[in-house]
Amino acid sequence: MISFCTTTKTTTNLLCGIISSASKRAFSTSVPWQFTSTQNIKDNVHITLPEDSFRMFKLDQSPDLNIDISKEQLLDMYTKMTTMRRMEMTADGMYKAKKIRGFCHLCTGQEAVSVGMYAAIEEDDNVITAYRCHGFTYVHGGTITSILEELMGKRNGISKGKGGSMHMFAKSFFGGNGIVGAQVPLGTGIAFTQKYLGLPAATFALYGDGASNQGQVFEAFNMAALWKLPCVFVCENNKYGMGTSDKRSSASTEYYTRGDYIPGIQVDGMSALAVYRACQFAKEYTVSGNGPLVMECRTYRYGGHSMSDPGTTYRTREEIQQVRSSADPLMGMKELLIQHDVATEAELKAIDKEARKMVDQAEKEAEASSDPDMSEFWTDIYVEGSEPNVIRGRIPSESHHYR
Repeated sequence: MISFCTTTKTTTNLLCGIISSASKRAFSTSVPWQFTSTQNIKDNVHITLPEDSFRMFKLDQSPDLNIDISKEQLLDMYTKMTTMRRMEMTADGMYKAKKIRGFCHLCTGQEAVSVGMYAAIEEDDNVITAYRCHGFTYVHGGTITSILEELMGKRNGISKGKGGSMHMFAKSFFGGNGIVGAQVPLGTGIAFTQKYLGLPAATFALYGDGASNQGQVFEAFNMAALWKLPCVFVCENNKYGMGTSDKRSSASTEYYTRGDYIPGIQVDGMSALAVYRACQFAKEYTVSGNGPLVMECRTYRYGGHSMSDPGTTYRTREEIQQVRSSADPLMGMKELLIQHDVATEAELKAIDKEARKMVDQAEKEAEASSDPDMSEFWTDIYVEGSEPNVIRGRIPSESHHYR
């Protein structure tokens, strides 16, 4: 049986604080969690996942349903998810107020995938995804302010205001890619580099059900299998590719089986702990020399494909509400934390309140940030020293001379 070790990673924007039995004070950023219901935050909690958390394809073993995880890790996962939810809701409001322009793809409802994955991987592991990337950027260390600034095209945005919603990057996170499916062969190349350098690390290359039928995805499968690359191909199946149901676009919606000669695993993508365990399993499988793995995370987006899509013309409001009420990632984690005496409902509400406060402050800072200087228009195109003499503009007077 595969063994798993757990690693706690604390990000700079982790909400920390003290909640006493007498009063609930604002969180401090310099002290560990101390809850009245938690004698020792480092203590482990034993959790057994539901039996239907995973389905396997061409694999004789499956992830262990029994998880021993610290209360600190559980609180960290909940904090990240509720902060991410608040950040995306804020971006929604900013877009409707015309403070954000252009494309804007929100991950509301899909928080468990990025948070569970990040909790399972280590510093040398890499992640690359499509254009629904705000949450991945945040868990990989991007500040909320820098993400909102990027959405607004500000100079202090995480991509200097040049990338917008679809092109954000952070340590070990290769974006944020706007061309549907193109990140999959890129992720395969990153995994090739890891194997070439002999690094005991994996690459998680994510794509949506809408990109799952592209030829380049299957070409990447073939190359990864031929070379036994440590690549986990993750289909983030939120049931709709833009406005088209997966059942209308794909002859087979069992995406974890579509690697054919590559083993696969289907995961409850609405459970951060199920994603966490599956990603531990996938990493150990791939870095052990077994080659790639195809993972399907079955999740759901509450909003439309992008902010220009109301999201209700191809599905009913009742369908969305049914998922919200029965499978919401935040509510599921909240119930689990209360059930295992990790925190009380009042303490979790205090976390929610602090997350709201932090995001509201980030929004104010983003709005006050300045626009990029025009001199930035010509940077980050070529590696420094490799520029041509001139780059043509629309008209001769707009051309830029490097020398």
